[in-house]
This record gives sequence, structure tokens and C-alpha cells, in this order.
Amino acid sequence: MGRKENQRIHEFIIITRLKMEENNLQEKRYQKAQKRVKDIKGFYTHLTIYCLVIPTLIFINLKFEPHFHWFWFSLLGWGVGLFSHWFRVFGFKVFGFGQNWEEKKIKQIMEEQNK
Repeated sequence: MGRKENQRIHEFIIITRLKMEENNLQEKRYQKAQKRVKDIKGFYTHLTIYCLVIPTLIFINLKFEPHFHWFWFSLLGWGVGLFSHWFRVFGFKVFGFGQNWEEKKIKQIMEEQNK
């Protein structure tokens, strides 16, 4: 084998590795997006069930036992769970604490120190 052949083989290996890394990166991005969609769908399913069940419980409570409003326990307890589900899916981004917030904060502090 000559030097040019070795160089071509080396270039082919590098190009192949770069293409594999790019494909792997795209696959990871797709999987991450797929998980995000699944999380969002899960929250909206939870919200829908809450919006259907709570009024039913209120109706049952007020119809059969109007002197004691026990539906508040379900409404508030489940509401706290629903809020925590929302916060896990959307809240961190809404309040500026997404996945890259540490990196952004480090850059911000470094920029402030350079002034």
C-alpha cells in the first residue's frame, strides 16, 4: 500500500465516523423529542381525567351528602398532584430553569466578570 492509499483509507474512516456520530446525534435528538411529547401527552391526559372526575365527585357529594363537603379533599389533594405534574413537565422552563439553565448562568456570570 502506498502513502496515498493509506491517506484515503484514513479519510474514509474519519468521514464514516463523522457520519455515524451525526446519525447518533440525530437519533438522540429524536428520542429526546419523543420523550418530551410523551410527557406533555401524559400531563394533558392527567388534566383531562381530573376535569372529568372532580365535577363528578362534587355532584355525588352534593347530591348524597350535602351537609359535609368532602369533595374538597379530592379536589385539593389531586390538584396538588396535578400541579406537581405540570411543574415537572412545563414549570422549570416557565420559570427559566430548563435543562441548560446552569450553562446559561455560567456564561452570564463570566460575561459580567469580563466587564
